[in-house]
Amino acid sequence: MAVAKRYAGLVVLVVLAILAPPPVMVAAARSPELSVTTRLADRRVVVTGDRFWSLGTADGRFPAAGWHTRGEMGGFFAPPIKVLDGLWFGVDGQWLPAANRMRSGWGYARTEYPASSGLRVTRTDFSPDGERAGLIGLTLVSDHTRTIKLAADAHSELMGMYPWGETKPSQSTVNLPDTASVSGSSLLFRDVGTPPGENQVRHDWAAAVGTSLKPSSSAVGKDFRGPQDPPVICPASGPGTPDPPARCDDSAYGKGAGGQLAYSVMLPAWKPVNVWFGVAGSDTGPAAAQSTLGRVLKDPAGLLAAKIRARQAVAGRTVVDLPGDPLLARSVAWTKQNLADSVQEAHNLRLRPTAAGTVYPPPVGTLDTARWYGAGFPDYSWIFGTDGEYTAFAAVAAGQFEDVAAHLRTLRDISDKVNKRSGKIVHEVTPDGQVYFGANSDPGNTDETAKFPSAVALLWRWSGDRRFLNDMYDASVRAMRYVSTLDADHDGWPEGLGNVERPGMGPEKLDNAVYAIRGYADLADLAVAKGDRVTAGWAAAKAADVRKRFEDAWWFGGDTASYADSLTDANAKVFQRHWIGLTPAEVELPGNVPLASPEHGVATLVQHEKPCYTGEFGLFHTGTGPSNPGPACDSAVSSVPSERSVFTLNTSIIAVAEGNYGRSARAYTTGNARVQLDPSVWEMPGAMPEISPSPDFGANIDKKLIERSMVLQAWGAYGILWPVVHQQLGVDPDAGDGRVRVVPQIPTGQQRIAGGHIRVGPGEVSVSAVLSARTLTVTASGPLKMTIGAVLPAGTTLISATLNGKPVRATLTQTGRGLEATVPGAGILALSLR
Repeated sequence: MAVAKRYAGLVVLVVLAILAPPPVMVAAARSPELSVTTRLADRRVVVTGDRFWSLGTADGRFPAAGWHTRGEMGGFFAPPIKVLDGLWFGVDGQWLPAANRMRSGWGYARTEYPASSGLRVTRTDFSPDGERAGLIGLTLVSDHTRTIKLAADAHSELMGMYPWGETKPSQSTVNLPDTASVSGSSLLFRDVGTPPGENQVRHDWAAAVGTSLKPSSSAVGKDFRGPQDPPVICPASGPGTPDPPARCDDSAYGKGAGGQLAYSVMLPAWKPVNVWFGVAGSDTGPAAAQSTLGRVLKDPAGLLAAKIRARQAVAGRTVVDLPGDPLLARSVAWTKQNLADSVQEAHNLRLRPTAAGTVYPPPVGTLDTARWYGAGFPDYSWIFGTDGEYTAFAAVAAGQFEDVAAHLRTLRDISDKVNKRSGKIVHEVTPDGQVYFGANSDPGNTDETAKFPSAVALLWRWSGDRRFLNDMYDASVRAMRYVSTLDADHDGWPEGLGNVERPGMGPEKLDNAVYAIRGYADLADLAVAKGDRVTAGWAAAKAADVRKRFEDAWWFGGDTASYADSLTDANAKVFQRHWIGLTPAEVELPGNVPLASPEHGVATLVQHEKPCYTGEFGLFHTGTGPSNPGPACDSAVSSVPSERSVFTLNTSIIAVAEGNYGRSARAYTTGNARVQLDPSVWEMPGAMPEISPSPDFGANIDKKLIERSMVLQAWGAYGILWPVVHQQLGVDPDAGDGRVRVVPQIPTGQQRIAGGHIRVGPGEVSVSAVLSARTLTVTASGPLKMTIGAVLPAGTTLISATLNGKPVRATLTQTGRGLEATVPGAGILALSLR
């Protein structure tokens, strides 16, 4: 239906703020931006706040996207509910054409439309943190004075983020029809009632859409999807359902309503005019949505400026200078923003274990507030144990201590309520409190329970926050006590599921064993800090026992040069080439000691660098061998097929492992950085995805929007920030004990690396390392008692050392990274080499 057919009512002249002149056309604050002009209809764009987010495409449209509930994972979300399918704009009876440029900024996205009839339009989308609302600003510039008719179509889909399309119950059953009305100057959508089925409760969900202006006309009805009317409907997913078309506008699960607001807007010649639209959601009735809408529309430009100031503060921590690897330095800057993009919060969660979506029991408890790092957008924006624990390493390196603490507390609080303080950490929880997996009755995941004390110890070492330690210590003890009960055959290796959720594995998984060893060792450190001698002794003894038996039990050997992926009940080794084979080399134990022996660690890294494991963008999920597609690098025959999909987490694991042994990780840090920053590869500029272009997966941009992996995934940050901050710059704090080691390692072939504003304990560390002729100079300062040093370049010998111009005797220590020369103190350390 054409826009002009829906205009009616009086003409209202609106005097609006005059903004900056062309070509930028936006007077609001800006951050660094990345832009793209190609294949905009194929590129997803996610814009997040901590309580609201949206996903559309870079051409300014909102096609159906995502697969958890097929086609319903795009649009606008106010967790724990979705509120709108989309929002579209028209001028003078014509919908805005597909955009010809999209710009990613820090915390916002800008869309530029082709000029038409002397009018240029730019759209700015962002979500202010702390508000369940999104703001969309249209900046309009006309080449002559005139009054235009501006129309906005909105189509609602008030729907819980759980259930999904194929769970029991399904969204086909529980999603109730929406209604639309005009309330004052805004559109109001509601979904009110009690869904059919057991343990359902009455809800009153609402979405409000509007501006601070008075509309000249309004209308409501079934459609109102802008240029996406009439919609192409995707069928529901599941066995026996029809194949979906290449592109859809809505899904069979949808029961939304629509509406339009129209305005008359005066445009002075060449003077930009900005009109802000707001979308607000509520799961507590219409009053909250309308109140939020009114609040965010009072000063949208001010809220955008505040958003960008907050993101500039994120940018101001962990600032690195890597002249020999500028792509990696840029990736550090954007990865910090990706982490900030991923923070989510929801209130009033009803906690219920749903046994992988097969049941819907009554709640076992509630949680007032949950705050977490969303694993990935759009289909995994909720709470995960494993994902969050990997992400924590990147986040502490970025100085985001508070969000790491919030994530771990959320995991602890949900786990304690659902699992009755057993110690088991939940795996996957949606923003309404549905525990998809990880209850006591579920068989896994063992690894995230073992990782939990390590994540707590990580933040304790970096922050020195004793209140956090005191708060989280009991849960850490219970986690490792629980892991110890999973060892049914008493061989030291816990049973249960790990990261690789694939068939054919034995009951004891390599990653579970690896993370359990580290978990015991980290718990022992926490216990010492707490003065708990009993737990410290027990955990240290457990770690020592399994560590001394680890290599014999797990090294597969032969020409595989690799570890077994799992063990059978008879402790026979199962070799399948999964990415977890590198976790022994990835894990550091207290004291910066990799778990894998130097011999085996280096041997398996060399093996995994070969084309049977590594592709253009990083590490395959499951390597290739005899009888698999792809090259064979060993003679072992695996019982499972290869899976040449490059997850950014897999690539992070090998990047960190390489750094643990002083080896170059550049091929892998570059792989993750390219999918984020290379215009020939990225989907959304600046956003690191879940899966990189891969031989067996393809590329997200070439897939249907309802079949893609995540456009933004937090865990890939691990393979960027940790190798730079902890390994290259060598920042290694024990802030709880008032100490920090700064022992950088300049990558081979480079001469200088530096970083500043690296948050440690109560202050910041700065460090630079410069290799010039036969002198290696390290400059470091920080708030704690410092040990300064460097990893000597391979093949060199230390002749002498000075600290702040005075001769000192350096301590030489052979570590996994190489030969370290260290001295107590801070300042300028000059190492003379030959």
